[in-house]
Amino acid sequence: MSNPCACSILGTGSYMPEHIMTNADLEKLVETSDEWITSRTGIRERRIAAESEMTSDMSATASLRAMEMAGVTAEEIDLIIVATVTPDMVFPATACLVQRKIGAINAVGFDISAACSGFLFALQTARHYLNDGTRKTALIIGAEKLSPLINWKDRNTCVLFGDGAGAAIIRSEDNADAPGRVLSSIMASDGNHSNLLKVITPADPAQPNIIHMEGRETFKHAVTCMLDAANKALAEAGLTTADIDLVVPHQANLRIINAVAERLGLPPEKAFVNVDKYGNTSAATIPVALDEANRQGRMKKGDIILLVAFGGGFTWASTVIRW
Repeated sequence: MSNPCACSILGTGSYMPEHIMTNADLEKLVETSDEWITSRTGIRERRIAAESEMTSDMSATASLRAMEMAGVTAEEIDLIIVATVTPDMVFPATACLVQRKIGAINAVGFDISAACSGFLFALQTARHYLNDGTRKTALIIGAEKLSPLINWKDRNTCVLFGDGAGAAIIRSEDNADAPGRVLSSIMASDGNHSNLLKVITPADPAQPNIIHMEGRETFKHAVTCMLDAANKALAEAGLTTADIDLVVPHQANLRIINAVAERLGLPPEKAFVNVDKYGNTSAATIPVALDEANRQGRMKKGDIILLVAFGGGFTWASTVIRW
């Protein structure tokens, strides 16, 4: 049996659709402006998946890139967890579709739904399987195709969201000092606020489902909950904010990212930001940001990395990694 928490991230990968929708493009669809969007969210553009491009397609590409970095073959993967609120279909699970597309014949796969916190929920879930010895190598994915759920006439929400996928390979390690070691994870939820951020299903079945968000209330809860989760995860790892080398937060809004960093007592340069390029891709934001930070060399061996997220449910989570 593996030592408790002796799990390490071996590789990361991501995929963003080719089509870029800029704020200037949105000005043609709804009453808004680049200045209005940027000043309130920090978002300048987002990626929109092609009509034929599904969540499983983006997930598979991100997964192959993570596998290549990790030096792991499809046959070695024995667990696949996809965090998504936009599965290809109600069933089968998107994880099963990814399994087929990458050839992971020895894996068991399933999906979880925790909105923007989904990737960290998937990471913690995978740790349990790895730590009890029933699985050795896991592929965890955060992926979303949110564009079909967007009301392009609602300027308060259509400017926020985009599509994309990120993935990571994690493995149980007998060596507790192995690089990329996950030190602690915190998860929480509060269904009392489920009405503030949700997908509405219209009474008319001919009308599409759409994202609804009470922005001001969501912002307030996001900052408070992310801060609480971060502090608890650090305490569980026996660390303090002074130990943090880099924060990789959920990329929902630049003002939220800055507020969390400030309340943690961290300078802005210690928070990784790519929300300007991709907007809010829900469960995909953290794995995509983690992969970009990794490939850009922002994380050095031995660095303490804090991942923290907040999403619909409400759900929130935080993970501490020693890179």
